[in-house]
Parts: sequence; C-alpha cells; structure tokens
Amino acid sequence: MRLDALAGNAALKQQLSAQEKGRGLSHAYLISGPAGSGKRTLARLLCAAMVCTGEGERPCGACPACKKVLSGIHPDVIQVGEDGKDISVGQAREARSDAYIRPNEGARKVYVFHNAQDMTAAAQNALLKLLEEGPAYAAFLLLAENPGSVLTTIRSRCEGAALTPVTAAEAEYELARRFPHLPREQRHAAAKRCGGLLGRAVAELEGQETGEQLQVEASQFLDLITQKNELEFAAWCVCLEKWERGDLVLLLEHLQALLRDALALQRGLSPTAASPGELPVLQGAAALPPQKLLALAELIRKLRNDAAFHVNTGQLCGALAAGVYGGNL
Repeated sequence: MRLDALAGNAALKQQLSAQEKGRGLSHAYLISGPAGSGKRTLARLLCAAMVCTGEGERPCGACPACKKVLSGIHPDVIQVGEDGKDISVGQAREARSDAYIRPNEGARKVYVFHNAQDMTAAAQNALLKLLEEGPAYAAFLLLAENPGSVLTTIRSRCEGAALTPVTAAEAEYELARRFPHLPREQRHAAAKRCGGLLGRAVAELEGQETGEQLQVEASQFLDLITQKNELEFAAWCVCLEKWERGDLVLLLEHLQALLRDALALQRGLSPTAASPGELPVLQGAAALPPQKLLALAELIRKLRNDAAFHVNTGQLCGALAAGVYGGNL
C-alpha cells in the first residue's frame, strides 16, 4: 500500500501493506491513538485504498475515486460524527440501514466513525450486528483515542490499528516537507512541542489552533494561581467550557509540561517546554511551594486522563476550579 502520507508507524504500515497484498483489507478496523497521531490520515488512506480504481499499488492517489476521497466528496465514503459531537444511537441505526443500500460508484462502501470511544453502549450495540453480518461490500473504520472505552464485543470484531508517536527526526522531516517556506527554527520548535504527535505540530504551523493561544492561556493559568486570584480563576475556567475537548486536552498537556518546568527551575535546571514569552510567569510559579506544584501537576494529570472518557468540557473545567481552590492545594 502507498501509505507515505502517514508519518512514522513503519510496523503498522508494513502490516497493512501485507494484508492488502495478501487476503485483502479487513472489513473493520479500530484505529486508535492520541489526538494528532494520524488517525484521520490513516482512515483517509484506507478509504482511498478500498475504493481505488487505479492500477498497481493502492491507493494510487490519481484515479477519480482516490481524488474524490482525498477531497472529501466520495459518495461511498460516509463520515459519522465528524462534527465532534457524540454519535447517537439514532445515527448508528441510520448507518446500519444505509449500509444495505449498494455503493453509488465503487465496489466498497466505507463508514468512518469518529470519536468511537464516546459512543454510548446503545449506539455501539446498534452497530454490533452490522459488524457481524453486514453486506460484503461494506467496511467500517472506528477512530478512538482510547480503544479501551470501546465495548469488548465491538473490539473483537475489528482489527486493531494502533498509531504511535513519531520520533523527533520523523516529525522534523515531515514538517520540512510540508512547510519548506517556514524557518527551520520554527519547525524545530513545533516538532519539539508536539510530543511525537505530528498533527499538533501541523495544526500549530497552519495556524488552525494552538501554539500561541495555548501559551496565552497557560500563562494566564500560571499567573492566576501565583496571584491566588480565586474569582478571576473561576471566570477563566468558565471561559474554557466553550472549548472543544481536543483543544482543552492540548492545554492540559501543555500545563503539565509547564508545571514540570517550574519544578525544574526550583532545582536549578533549565525549562524545556516553556516558550520565551512564558518564562516570566513560569518563574513566578517556581516561587510556589514544591508541594503545591506537585499537587497541581497531579490534578492536571488526572483531568487529562478523565478527558479520554465520557467527561465533557464543562465537567473538566468545574473539576479544575474545584481542585485548585476547593482541594486545599
């Protein structure tokens, strides 16, 4: 298979290529990995491979079917839950009914279920019979940050495709290929901050989310806990409730890194995650008692883990406010 668009993950790409050349691709895959690890990229490539009409290695990327998939307009590739909202049992039943309508153009009809870990048990059970007894032309790709949140009965009927973080060298190589016009230092900094999750670095350099906004919000967090301004901190948490869960997860991960930097400063070590603009507030946070910094780091770690399960942003932000000022930190 032609999987060059997916960075790293050499073993997984080799496994999928061997399957495609041998018995053929499975009818169902559970694609798992943290946000930014490449789940959507791999799903897009698998969709293209399944409907590709070109000659030779698939996906060819040049046939009309491949071009439609890569442009997001192929009628036989159906996205479910792409808007970020939890997939309802009604949507699962609708997909189950639609699957028995033959493909419009290709030999396969592919359904991509986003955030499968957030599907209710009822929604997953509605898909179960389809995964077991669906028509031969139908294929299903379930994308999940935490595959453990997917029902065992669903997991047992899907082949696993677990994505892993890329190396620093792989991240820098891919960023240089995609953003040759940007300064090397900027690409290097984005690769360093992404923690092996290339999608985050790409999003930062494209200006779609992040770097700067995360730094602003993280600086405000450090400043508020240093100044012990409970009222403003509560207002800050309320504003975060409007964020998408994935963006909030990125902020929590960056806060974890900054709190580690503050502890490092207390021991005379140099910070590794903070940007130059964050250093003043980081130095202020380093003046806090180490016990408080450790407790804050543990609170942020717990909230980051909770975000992988059925916890909405409002609950996360409420727990953050309560943990900082109601947990005797």
